[in-house]
Amino acid sequence: MAIESKPVSGAEVYRRLLRESLQHWPYLVVAVIGMTLTAATQPAMAALMKPLLNGGFVDRNVQTITWIPLALVGLYFVRGIASYLSAYFMAYVGTRVVMDLRGRMFDRLLHMPVTFFDNASSGELLAKLTYNVEQVAGASTSSFTILVRDSITAIGLMIWVVYLSWKLSLVFLVLIPVIALIVKSVSKIFRRLSHGIQDVVGEVTHVSEEMIEGHRVVKLFGGVDYETRRFDEVNQRSRWLQLRSTAAQAASLPVMEFIASIGIAFIIYLATSGTLLESMNVGSFVSFVTAVLMLMEPLRRLAQINPTLQKGIAAGETIFELIDTPPERDTGTQQLTRAAGRIEYRGASFSYAEGKGDVLKGIDLHIAPGETVALVGRSGSGKSTLVNLLPRFYELERGGILLDGIPIGDLTLDSLREQITYVGQQVILFNDSIAANIAYGAQGGATRERIIEAARAAHAWEFIEQLPEGLDTLVGENGVLLSGGQRQRLAIARALLKDAPILILDEATSALDTESERHIQAALEVLVRGRTTLVIAHRLSTIESADRIVVMQKGEIIEIGNHAELIARDGVYARLHRLQFRDEAHDDDARAGLNAAG
Repeated sequence: MAIESKPVSGAEVYRRLLRESLQHWPYLVVAVIGMTLTAATQPAMAALMKPLLNGGFVDRNVQTITWIPLALVGLYFVRGIASYLSAYFMAYVGTRVVMDLRGRMFDRLLHMPVTFFDNASSGELLAKLTYNVEQVAGASTSSFTILVRDSITAIGLMIWVVYLSWKLSLVFLVLIPVIALIVKSVSKIFRRLSHGIQDVVGEVTHVSEEMIEGHRVVKLFGGVDYETRRFDEVNQRSRWLQLRSTAAQAASLPVMEFIASIGIAFIIYLATSGTLLESMNVGSFVSFVTAVLMLMEPLRRLAQINPTLQKGIAAGETIFELIDTPPERDTGTQQLTRAAGRIEYRGASFSYAEGKGDVLKGIDLHIAPGETVALVGRSGSGKSTLVNLLPRFYELERGGILLDGIPIGDLTLDSLREQITYVGQQVILFNDSIAANIAYGAQGGATRERIIEAARAAHAWEFIEQLPEGLDTLVGENGVLLSGGQRQRLAIARALLKDAPILILDEATSALDTESERHIQAALEVLVRGRTTLVIAHRLSTIESADRIVVMQKGEIIEIGNHAELIARDGVYARLHRLQFRDEAHDDDARAGLNAAG
């Protein structure tokens, strides 16, 4: 399932970001107090110009000459303390908001259904967790700081200039709607560009991730030039969008400053001509001009936060889309302590998408506790889908699946999945120690002794104890530092330690050399003992000992029985077995010839 989004206004997104900040309101209050005090010092400094000139230079008042320097020092002292408080506590709030949002995004990803990941780009998801959430930090901290502090500063300075001369201040007030109109127009451009930048960052991450993961295929299949072109394309698009964003920002600020300078020039002209100057003393006029000039700086910063604000809002949209996406449906209420392992498929039908036809068509299959059932069929016959429905990776559309007589939809997902363990061809290992990877499947933790016991049973201890750091050896990303057979044995050890009553084996011995396969088969014999086991395999020689073999074709069961019964029946299974036996015999002869030649 893809994330479906509906248009959301920027104001609504920003209000939601502010609500995230308000969860840490005590720290936010301290920060806002600091901002307010910092902002208040600006109009106060402009106001000091009036008594400084009138009392200090014109009247030569000793008292004024004494207290103004002290007041100036006091203002800067208060400003320094207030700036520190606002900066520190806003950073505290901002980092908490980022941590909370990132944690909620990660938690939501953990609880998303498999269908979500089937349709999502890993690069885009990683970009949301890293790049996008940092853009939100800019909107929720630095932009908020400038918005509050400089708005208060501008308001304070405007009040002061109106107090000094409301007639002159009218000129400047007339220009504010013009500046606001420019800001509104540029905001739309920034927001659109920000969405594009975030999308292309996801593409850059996705292309890079694919190249890194598939670097061996890239090298062997001569894909270096192709990958270079593919990366250059998204990289150039990223540069172009960044450049357009910078150009929009660079153009908007000078325009606003030019408009403001016209207003200031007109004010000075009016103030120095005619009766207006006669109604103002020198101190008031200089204080007025100082306040107007000081007003330019907060207005400039307020204009400059627009790109950061729009980036944060655009990023917030994508983050909240993910957070608001419904998680995996878990409506079950019943729990199983440990299942006996009786599985029943009753008329199970399933389709991956509407209008594309059923992948499974009315499957009826009863599996007894402790029974090993192998699923056989050509690619696309429905074997993997049938197995994936059991842990509810996909929701059944028609029919039902029962575990120990209980519909799996009535069980909580945690309880259902605790009953199932899995070993597949594509082993997933984490960039941690061997011990941590084996213990990953343990319910309630695992002692060192239990980990070693599982490793011995999985025939993994013989290579683990030869490593310099033994169980504490790091396996690298996805076990890259280990061989395929070693990774497979660790997966079996993990499954043994979990000790679930139901086991799924998905082509667990394919693509392995003979020696590795011998170790894996021995380990699997230990693993399947006493468990209900579903095996998916293309190599029919590995499932001849299964209690029953289910042959599937186009989503239906066409044959079922043990190996001897199906061979005697001389149907689809028997034909597949003869074909595969002939191919394997040919491969064995070829290997023997190569060994003899060597």
